[in-house]
Amino acid sequence: MSLLLTTGDFFCAIFGRKWDHHAKPSAVQSLIFGRIIMSKKLSVQEIILTLQKFWSDQGCMLMQSYDTEKGAGTMSPYTFLRAIGPEPWNAAYVEPSRRPADGRYGENPNRLYQHHQFQVVMKPSPENIQDLYLQSLEQLGINPLEHDIRFVEDNWENPSMGCAGVGWEVWLDGMEISQFTYFQQVGGLEVDPVTSEITYGLERLSSYIQDVNSVFDLEWGDGVKYGDIFLEPEFENSKYAFEESNEDLLLMLFDEYEKEAKRQIKNGLVHPAYDYCLKCSHTFNLMDARGMVSVTERAGYLDRIRNMAKSIAKEFVAQREKRGFPLLKHAQEETK
Repeated sequence: MSLLLTTGDFFCAIFGRKWDHHAKPSAVQSLIFGRIIMSKKLSVQEIILTLQKFWSDQGCMLMQSYDTEKGAGTMSPYTFLRAIGPEPWNAAYVEPSRRPADGRYGENPNRLYQHHQFQVVMKPSPENIQDLYLQSLEQLGINPLEHDIRFVEDNWENPSMGCAGVGWEVWLDGMEISQFTYFQQVGGLEVDPVTSEITYGLERLSSYIQDVNSVFDLEWGDGVKYGDIFLEPEFENSKYAFEESNEDLLLMLFDEYEKEAKRQIKNGLVHPAYDYCLKCSHTFNLMDARGMVSVTERAGYLDRIRNMAKSIAKEFVAQREKRGFPLLKHAQEETK
């Protein structure tokens, strides 16, 4: 059963006191709920820049998108690998995420072969991480006093990568715009210290801010529409995924990528191995979109991907331990 929290309820849960609608707001409340008047609607690139500036100010490194196909920002090594082990890690980045089965030839206003996520990962998780998230929305001109913002309990898992966590969807006036997660397990390993992840759905968030009904009508920047950039790739990638992909080639590629991933794990080359694991995942998604995978076969393929991911995670932590967990040493030196 889903747990719904209003913005006021969530604020009370964070600060541990009764919500008084008639009380004079504190400085913190004013910071979170203060009104920002925007002179114009933010473009997609302005939304990205605003989030980058905000999270950089909170101590996050701004990473660049990882150049291997993946279905979610969580699968980037900047999250998947860095969430495990004891070393601290704070990063933010935009990640194009490919989900072939969601392609609709560019004809659906909201479902896409490829969408964009703004990913924030903080380890160890700050105690005020939920507060920071609300402040980030405020920076985008979203006044919680004027909108219905709800945190809907939605524990997260990615079985193919051995990942699970406690989390919430964030709804803005009935539309999901973010996923908020405390990782419990990544690559089959327990996550310690606690790592928090915030994933903003950039297309949905931008559609709300710009008040458009189709993502293709979004202004990306300087008057250039989202559709001017991405409509043709959406059509072509959908046509490829559903009609033109070579089934025999996909079957062969999955097997060969898996063999190479396993070979590089044995060689102790974690990052090349992980790249091939990601390629296996994307190839499986293409096979699934093509209707090549039965229910029984699906479980088998997911097991194969999960076993690769677990082996890579274990090897990564083992190698970092041999190096003395350098980022942990760096953090300890900074606190002296």
